[in-house]
Parts: sequence; C-alpha cells; structure tokens
Amino acid sequence: MQANTALQAEAHAGAATPHVNIAAYKFVTFDNLEEIRPQYQEICTRLGLKGTVLLTPEGINMFLSGQRAHIDEYLAWVRSDARFADLEVKESLSAEQSHKRMLVKIKKEIITMRMPLIKPEEGRAPNVEAHTLKRWLDNGVDDEGRPVVMVDTRNDFEVDVGTFDNTVDYRIKKFTEFPELIAAHKPDFEGKTVVTFCTGGIRCEKAAIHMQNIGYDHVYQLEGGILKYFEEVGGAHYSGDCFVFDYRTALNPKLEPTETTQCFNCRAVVTPRQQLAPEFVYGESCPHCYQKQ
Repeated sequence: MQANTALQAEAHAGAATPHVNIAAYKFVTFDNLEEIRPQYQEICTRLGLKGTVLLTPEGINMFLSGQRAHIDEYLAWVRSDARFADLEVKESLSAEQSHKRMLVKIKKEIITMRMPLIKPEEGRAPNVEAHTLKRWLDNGVDDEGRPVVMVDTRNDFEVDVGTFDNTVDYRIKKFTEFPELIAAHKPDFEGKTVVTFCTGGIRCEKAAIHMQNIGYDHVYQLEGGILKYFEEVGGAHYSGDCFVFDYRTALNPKLEPTETTQCFNCRAVVTPRQQLAPEFVYGESCPHCYQKQ
C-alpha cells in the first residue's frame, strides 16, 4: 500500500500528469474468449488505453498504459467479473504512454511452455513475498536455515539487462527450453531453497509448479516478479535494470525508465555504453547488427 501511495503522490506532484502503466495476470479458465474479446477491445479503445491484453484458455495477461482515471475505470470494470475480483496489479509511471497501440489477442497460453499438465488455476506453487525474500538474501538462508538460490526463468537477453546477484541463469532463448534444463540440473539444488523469478510472475509461477512436479522439495516463486520486488523493497541484491516489453525497454529499481533501448533494425538490447559506438545509428543499426548489414 505504501508503494502505491507513493506512486499516486508522485502523479499529483508532477507538472504534467504522468501515465500509469499496469501489469497484471491471473490463471483462470476461459471458455468464451471470442465473446469476451470485443468487450475488452471496446473499453480499452473508449478509455484511450494502449498496450496488450492476452486472452487464453488458461487465463489473462495484460500490460496497459493510460491516465489514472481511465486505468481505475478499466480495473473496476475488469474486477466486476467475479473471476477477477482479486486481480492484483503492478504499477509504474511514465511521461508518455508505454505502448503505442492497443491489441487484444487470443492465444493458446499466457506464456508458451508446452506443458499442458501445468495448470496454476488448480493449485499454485508456494510463493515468497518481496520483504521475506530480501530478508532471506540478507541472511543467505531461508527461515529454516537452508541456503537460498535464485533461478532466473527469463530469456538470455532479458537477463543481460539486469538480474539478482549470484543467480542461476541457463541462457535460454525461449521459455520452452526451461523444463528440460531445470530437470537435468536437479542434483545441483539438493538441500537448498530455490526461488524462481521473472519480470511479473507468470513464467516463474509455471516454472515453480513444474519443479514441484518433478520432485523439487523446496521451491518458491517470487510473488509479483521483479517489478513487484522493485515496488516493495527497491533494488536490494539486484544488479542492473529490468527489461520490459514496451517502448521504455528497461526500468530501474525505482521503476523509472532508463537510457537502455532496443535497436530498431534487429531488436537487440542496446545499453547506454553501446549507444556511444559508431555502429549505433538511431533507427538504423547497432553494434549487434552493423556487420551483418
């Protein structure tokens, strides 16, 4: 609540009203996607929201940006559906809308894992909240004295922008690679508490359930992901920024946009240092793709 109050205070303090950016998801059975889609399209368009809403048979995922009053009206509408009465939302602010267009899409999965037996709606893996995780990392052990190991479930280019200190990173290119890798490395985590994490909580929720299914004894997901951790406790035990899938590219632990960007040509992440290279030409090339051109 304190973090949200601070966001609201900052919104009122600025000379120009900033835009509110929200990220939210929930695993819940949908059996009327074609009927619901135009309803979401209509309200988002009417309120001038920009971003993406994913509707899938296993649940909903949304990243939206708009004025405070419009975001609040939208969330009130969503939560009027009993399935989403308890929908939790992560917020940040930006001078501009963080997305340039509005899309409501139907997909097979919220995040593609190709593990149909994993159904978070039927039972979540244990989760750890930000303040508890920080205490564990401060101490190096959990409340029962087991060493704590962080496992990043994101793709390699996201990890390179920033991650928790001393994290396990398997350099995956897509999330479908994770189940086989984490199964193969199970002996590495014997006697340890494992905390999976991702940007907002979706990938690490599926990852933790899979790890439980294959016999991991002490595994948690970071509740709300990196963004919620930043909102609650800042950047303790975290190095760098957090990659986000909108025009801001990355947020720092204060949930502020950074100078990191993406190349218009190849979509690679380009750090402020890399932007100083002669190969970086805004809108044309970067050090990652210059030679290929």
